[in-house]
Amino acid sequence: MAALATVATETQFHVLAVDDSLIDRKLIERLLKTSSYQVTAVDSGSKALEFLGLNGDDEHRDSNPSSVSPDHQHMEINMIITDYCMPGMTGYDLLKKIKESKYFKDIPVVIMSSENVPSRINRCLEEGAEEFFLKPVQLSDVNKLRPHLMKGRCREEDQPGNTGKVWKKLSTLLAEQDQDTTRAWKWCYPNSFPISNLPFFNRFDNTGSKKI
Repeated sequence: MAALATVATETQFHVLAVDDSLIDRKLIERLLKTSSYQVTAVDSGSKALEFLGLNGDDEHRDSNPSSVSPDHQHMEINMIITDYCMPGMTGYDLLKKIKESKYFKDIPVVIMSSENVPSRINRCLEEGAEEFFLKPVQLSDVNKLRPHLMKGRCREEDQPGNTGKVWKKLSTLLAEQDQDTTRAWKWCYPNSFPISNLPFFNRFDNTGSKKI
């Protein structure tokens, strides 16, 4: 299982935090950074869409992902955490925009609110939100994010166009691992990847033991 932990920390997760309250925005930013996440914070749903390249031309953006600006291409977002009550575009509106996007629909979205309204919570969860946190957000809440981030990363890497990235990442990672980690990979992912074809694995038999 050591390899799984290595994969989880190999690339720092990037979270887009959205809140019109400066105090709440600084709080969630501090909690996320304390948990070793990279954070970009904006104060409105429209600015979040602008950052993602979804400001106004959704159909063109979804049908042509390369149309996003180079800066956005290099700023991969792994999760969006947004306040519910914001002027102009609410967190629920932002959630719907994300889930309607062909390109960003698999990004996990978490909603925050200072109001405990069951109907609001249910509506967000039904629309695709992963979690609904009540403010003030606690570190224990932030600790719940990693499984959703890992799930989102897996969905991303399962996309056909990302096969090369997965192979490159695995090749680099596995070349640095010891025999125990190699055995863990073989047991955890016997069918997911043809990892036995990697030169690194040619030194081991099917049990993970080193060949003589």
